[in-house]
Amino acid sequence: MSAQVTYPVVSDTPVSHLPFSPAVRVGDLIFVSGQASVDVTGQLVPDTFEGEFRRSMENMRKILETAGSDLKHVVQTRNYVRDAANVPRFNELYREYFSPPYPARTTITNCLSPALHYEIDCVAVAKS
Repeated sequence: MSAQVTYPVVSDTPVSHLPFSPAVRVGDLIFVSGQASVDVTGQLVPDTFEGEFRRSMENMRKILETAGSDLKHVVQTRNYVRDAANVPRFNELYREYFSPPYPARTTITNCLSPALHYEIDCVAVAKS
């Protein structure tokens, strides 16, 4: 039997005007698309690195909850940091949201447009 594919979304989940789903659930796996510092209408909310990081994480948290998971069930993150000078602060902030044993992680720097300081995507498992 093949796993069911769903596209969980609720009204207060951030949306994008770009052609992608915020999350796709395949069985117990949840794939969350890149989350940046946007409001629920998908409009960019410029801020400091820390402000954008926190807004991105809260957006991801909402999407995970909608899909039946949470940050404790994240197994992999991919992080995009515009300025490599922010990586030490990124590591400090990351520890506020994730604790050992940490999810598998990739961090790429110097890769975002000047409009963004940070973006994150993840893979999680559903809560039992």
